[in-house]
Amino acid sequence: MDLGLTDKVAIITGGSEGIGKAAAHRMAEEGARVVIVARRPEVLEAAAQEIRKATDGAVLPVPGDVSKPETVQQVMQATLDNFGRVDILVNNAGVSMAKSFEEVSDADWETDFDLKVWAAVRLIRAAIPEMRKVGGGRIINVTNLGGRTPGASSMPTSISRAAGIAITKGLSKDLAQDNILVTTVCIGLIKSGQHERAYARQKATHPNLTFDEFYAQRVKTRGVPLGRFGEASEAGDVIAFLASARASYLTGVAINIDGGSSAVV
Repeated sequence: MDLGLTDKVAIITGGSEGIGKAAAHRMAEEGARVVIVARRPEVLEAAAQEIRKATDGAVLPVPGDVSKPETVQQVMQATLDNFGRVDILVNNAGVSMAKSFEEVSDADWETDFDLKVWAAVRLIRAAIPEMRKVGGGRIINVTNLGGRTPGASSMPTSISRAAGIAITKGLSKDLAQDNILVTTVCIGLIKSGQHERAYARQKATHPNLTFDEFYAQRVKTRGVPLGRFGEASEAGDVIAFLASARASYLTGVAINIDGGSSAVV
């Protein structure tokens, strides 16, 4: 199925690994020109080279911390200088921070909201005028299940992700007249660098723990009906679809990518 992404320009934050990288790969396969943004220059460049080699696509790595306003300006300027337009924005930057309420410091709240809320707000604000110039666009916010059904010891991430979901719904109504469609994907257990690092920390105290056992433990704890972690490529495919011409009547929706584990639809 042709997704209608040829020559579209996509900005994807958190694009050096996991879901962001997978979404960039899928869009590049479909002919989109992709800007990937992340904090670690070496990892980001390696991801760009890998995607270029696999897809023969145009991939521009822009290193930077999107929680900083100046990085948002740099990303937008680099995109326009190299590709001349913006059609798609995927707000994917973020790391999980989950504590009980009384353990969350002011600094934790500020750091989490700077990365997951303010970065998205600033990027969206910068992208809207460019999308209007080309007759519309797609904004996809990557959130998680905790934003819809917060659990114990889930802050500040569950709150910042709830904000991302609310931004999605409100913005979809504001921008519908401009043919700018806004959606969110609520992520469950998807393989990522964050999980790999969590496994490394756990293995330091449990040296006999295998990667498969680590994954199996988390699947059991979360009660995933499909009985496995999702692959980053599975999330990337959904994001690419939402960015495409095939999703032209979808806006203001939240889609769970969770193997059926969420308590809500």
